[in-house]
Amino acid sequence: MSKAVIALGSNVGDTLSNLKKAVRLLEDAGCRVLAKSKLYLTEPWGYADQDDFLNGAIIVDTELDPLSLLGVTQGIEGKMGREKLFLNGPRNIDLDILLYEEETVEKENLVIPHPRLHQRLFVLMPLNDVASQWKVPGHGKVSELLANYLGDERVILTDLSLD
Repeated sequence: MSKAVIALGSNVGDTLSNLKKAVRLLEDAGCRVLAKSKLYLTEPWGYADQDDFLNGAIIVDTELDPLSLLGVTQGIEGKMGREKLFLNGPRNIDLDILLYEEETVEKENLVIPHPRLHQRLFVLMPLNDVASQWKVPGHGKVSELLANYLGDERVILTDLSLD
């Protein structure tokens, strides 16, 4: 079994319900959820003319290798009706593999650690909730990345929960 951190995001429809459904579908696919982050309301990144996102992260225990886990996450996005209209556009569900143990993966369709996780507060805050002591290969410990973050994104802690 291996541990992976998956980021969750949604800004279309019932965002909380979308995140909870994605977690259930990951569990149905054999991923055991070990930890759930707090949930954050965040401004869109890359394309600003859209609703705010609800973002979180989970740690899963899985027998899947990184590429198989990617297949599962993309399958869930498809099952939930995600449409990729354009880069960084609105979406009802977004699942990104942030970390897989301390492995590095560099494939055409998958890069782990997620290549920009250290540059995005909306990723670092929930990641820190569940994996503050994990090391991000090439960048250092998650808690240190958050402490040294210099951006100015708007990220607001909500009282919502994945439970």
